[in-house]
Amino acid sequence: MPELPEVENARSVIARAALDREVVDVDDHDTWVCRPHPPGEIRAALVGRRLTVAHRRGKSMWCETSGDGPVLGIHLGMSGKIVVADPDGTEVDGGDYWERGRAPGDFRYSRFALTFADGGRLMLVDPRRLGRIRLDPPIELLGPDATEITPAQFRAMLGRGTAPVKARLLDQHAIAGIGNLLADDILWRARMHPGKPVDDLSADEVAALLRATRYAIRTSVAGGGVHTLEIVRMRGPDARCPRDGTPMSHGTYGGRSTWFCPLDQRL
Repeated sequence: MPELPEVENARSVIARAALDREVVDVDDHDTWVCRPHPPGEIRAALVGRRLTVAHRRGKSMWCETSGDGPVLGIHLGMSGKIVVADPDGTEVDGGDYWERGRAPGDFRYSRFALTFADGGRLMLVDPRRLGRIRLDPPIELLGPDATEITPAQFRAMLGRGTAPVKARLLDQHAIAGIGNLLADDILWRARMHPGKPVDDLSADEVAALLRATRYAIRTSVAGGGVHTLEIVRMRGPDARCPRDGTPMSHGTYGGRSTWFCPLDQRL
């Protein structure tokens, strides 16, 4: 599933390969991916314009358009990938890493596409059809981006109450960008049980959690995605903790499947 590192990778693809190219056609036929827009509405809004800036907050992306045009919101969903393909066969893509890859020229899962005046295309390629394209998305509803959140914002985000810390990390209204795999890695690095109530966190534990968040995001962005994180490879019934060799434990926290070390992530 694309999380913040994969979405940042996709945003960078748009930024370096799709900006300042005139849009001459738009394929917005998929009414589920493009909801609530009927076919042709996004096309009418974008033809003749250019993408000027690509932004990201958490797991959401959006592009500003020329001539005071609408904002184009792009969400990768669980399996989405941005592909920019040029007439000469050059392709660059970013997003979900798809363990088995995607053969060049395989666009059968394209759910949305912009065609540029030079013949190139930008596509949302999404086998599971869980991505989303919409105009003027409600970006203001997202919490602070996990790469930019300040210590004060982080403490406020955790807040008070009996909610398990993993559930709070996954709340995109509280902090934008942390998904299930990132959360497991962050909690493992901070040596914190995923079910620990946020009310019980000490100041030192909050600081450790913030350090782990910054490290996990920085490392996974540099490595090419969350699948490169150490603990992600240890999410399974036969896996052992990389630190102490203890068999990993499994539970459900924040409604998500969770793996943790029962020895050094005690509740």
